[in-house]
Amino acid sequence: MATITSAGIGSGLDVAGLVKQLVAAESQPLTVLDRKEALIQAKLSAYGSFKSALSSFQSAMSGLSNVSKFQAFKASSADASVVTSSSASNAVPGSYGVEVTQLAQANKLRSKTFADVTGAIGTGTLTFQFGKVNGASFTVNGEKSAQMVTISAAQNSVSGIRDAVNAANIGVTAAILNDGTGNRLVFTSKDSGENNSLKITVADTSDASNTDDTGLSQLAYDVAGTAGNGKNMVESIAGQNATLKVDGITISKATNSVTDVIQGVTLNLLKLSATGVTTTVTVARDVDAVKNSIGAFVKAYNDINKTVKDLTSYNAETRQGSILQGDASAVSVLAQIRKTLNSTLTGLGGTYTALSQVGIAFQKDGTLLLDSTKLQTAVDTNFNDIAGLFAAQGRPTDSLVSYASATDKTQAGNYAVAVSQLATQGVKSGAATAALADIAGTFTVPFVVDANNDTFAVKVDGTQSATVTLTQGSYATAAALTAEIQSKINGDATLKAASVSIVASFDSATDSLALTSSRYGIASIVEFTAVDTTTATTLGFSVGAGTTGVDVAGTINGANAIGGGRFLTGATGNAVEGLKLEIAGTATGGRGTVNYSQGYAWQLDKLAAKLLESTGPISSRATGLNTSIKEIEQRREVLNRRLDEIEKRYRAQFSALDSLLSKLRSTSDYLSQQLAALPGAARG
Repeated sequence: MATITSAGIGSGLDVAGLVKQLVAAESQPLTVLDRKEALIQAKLSAYGSFKSALSSFQSAMSGLSNVSKFQAFKASSADASVVTSSSASNAVPGSYGVEVTQLAQANKLRSKTFADVTGAIGTGTLTFQFGKVNGASFTVNGEKSAQMVTISAAQNSVSGIRDAVNAANIGVTAAILNDGTGNRLVFTSKDSGENNSLKITVADTSDASNTDDTGLSQLAYDVAGTAGNGKNMVESIAGQNATLKVDGITISKATNSVTDVIQGVTLNLLKLSATGVTTTVTVARDVDAVKNSIGAFVKAYNDINKTVKDLTSYNAETRQGSILQGDASAVSVLAQIRKTLNSTLTGLGGTYTALSQVGIAFQKDGTLLLDSTKLQTAVDTNFNDIAGLFAAQGRPTDSLVSYASATDKTQAGNYAVAVSQLATQGVKSGAATAALADIAGTFTVPFVVDANNDTFAVKVDGTQSATVTLTQGSYATAAALTAEIQSKINGDATLKAASVSIVASFDSATDSLALTSSRYGIASIVEFTAVDTTTATTLGFSVGAGTTGVDVAGTINGANAIGGGRFLTGATGNAVEGLKLEIAGTATGGRGTVNYSQGYAWQLDKLAAKLLESTGPISSRATGLNTSIKEIEQRREVLNRRLDEIEKRYRAQFSALDSLLSKLRSTSDYLSQQLAALPGAARG
C-alpha cells in the first residue's frame, strides 16, 4: 500500500495520520484472516505429528505381524568354544549331545612362483569345476555348474588373472601370496567340503598345449594328471567335510555351519572336541523374546493413543481444548484401531481368539495393560497358539501342504484343500545305447567323451543355451557322467542368467539318460536343439522337445484354484482369493484343511497403511487444510488490492480537503486585511 508521510501543507491537517488510521480500520479483515491462517497452520502441524505417530505405529505392527516374532526359540551351548548354536521358529525343545571330530575346510590350490606379478603368463580360458577327489580321480559335483573365466591379453599377468577370477564371482577366490621366493597365485573354493574341491581345465591360446607347464596352462589342475601335464598347480589344503556326532550318531557335513541336523537349529562348529567329550546343546522356547514382542505391541498402541489424546483432548482445569479437539478425522482413526483390537479373530483353529485371553485388556483411561501373570499362563499352556493372535498365519493339517502367502483380499477362515492333479517337471528322456549299457554296473569299457560327442545345445524352460561342451575323458560310472552333463548345462551363462537348470539322471533298467527341468508346471520343458550324429548315438539324445510338465490342479474351499507349478492360489471372487499353498507329496484327493487367520498386528498394519494412503483420511484432511490456506492467501491479495485503492481514495480526498482549507484560509486572511484597511476600522 502507498503511504502518506507529510502533514497538510496549507491546512495543517495530519493527513498521513488520518489516512493511516482510516486504512487500519479498513484492515481489520486482514487480522481476522491472519488469525484463521495461524489456526489452520497449527492444525496442519498437528496432523503432521499425527501422521508421523501413525507411521511409527504401522512400522511396529508390520514388524510384529511376522509369525517368527511369537514362536521364538533359543539354543544354548554348554561349551561355546567348541560349538555355538542358534534357533529358528520351527525348532523343537530338547537337549542334544554334540561331539566335533573334524572341521570342514575349503580346497586351496597354489601355483608355482612367478617373479613379477605384472609379467605376461598367457591368454585363453580357465574352466573351474567342483567335485570330489578320491585318489587320482575327480567326480564332478552335479549340483554345481562349471564356471568359465576368459583371460584376455590385458589380464594375462598374475595380478590380472587374480582380478579377472574375483570379478567373475564364480565361487572361487584368487589371491597372490609372496612366500619369499616369488609370487604364487592361490585359488580357493568359496565353499568348504570334500565335494567342492577344484578342477581347472585350460584352453590355452598362448601355445598349442592346454596341459603343459607353459603359458596359461601353468594354472591347469587335474588330480588325474601329472606335473607338467595337466596337474601344474599344487594342493595346499584339501577340501574336507566336517564330521560330528549328535547323540552318538556320526554325521558328515560340507560346512562348519550345520543347519539340517537338529530341526530349526544351526550349529556353528568352532574347534575339535576333546576325545569322547560331548557338548550339550539345549533348545528351549524363548519366552522373554515373546513377552518382549507382546510388550512392544502394547506400547505401540499406547503411544498412538497418547498422541491422539494429546491432540484432541479438553483440559477442564485450564478450559483449553487441544488443537484438534473435535476433529472427526483424528478421532475416527483411533476409533478404527480400537474397534480392531476389540474384535474376535476367526480362522485360528487354536485356543486363543482375543487379546484378553493372553492378558491384554483396555483400561478406563483408554490404554492397554499387559497382565504378565496371565501371559505367563498362556505361554506355559498353549505357546504355539499365541502367534496366531498377532500375525497372519496359515496352518495346513496336511504336512505336505505348505502355506506360502496371502493377500489383503484373503478372508480368515478354515478351508478344505483338494488336489485333482499333481505338478510335474518337464523331462527329456534319451534312447538306450550300447555305449551306456554297462555304465550303472562294473565297467569293462568306460563311457568315452571325445571330440566326436562332446558338444550339444539345449533349451530349458524356453531359454536357449550356447553350445555345451563336455570334458573329454573316460567316465567309469553313471554318477560321474550325469554329474558332468548336469554341471556343464547348468554352467551355461544364459541359462544361469534366466535362473533355469536341469537334473541329469540315468535309468539302469533302460540304459538311458534323462534331463529333468528343476521347475514344475506347464512352463517346464527340456529340448535338445543341436545334437550331432555321434552324440546322439552314444548319449541317446536327439533334437526335439521332451515331455512338458503340468501345473497342480485342485480346489480350495470348494472353488477351483489357480495352478502354477506346485502352487495353488485362490481365485478372484472367493473368500480364499490370493491364498497361496504349495502342494508336495504324491497324493491326490482331499488334502486336509488350512486354517488361515489374520492376527491383530497384521490387521493393524494393513489398517494403518490404508489410513496413511494418499487418499486416506489424514492426507485428505491435510489437503483440505492446505486448500483453506491457499484460499486465505487469495482473499488476502484481494483485500490488499482493495486497501490500496481505499488508501489512494482517502489520500485524494484529504489532499482536496487540504487544498480547499488552504484556499479558505487565504481568503480569510485577505478579507481580514481588507477589513482592517477600511477607514474607521479599529486600530489594535
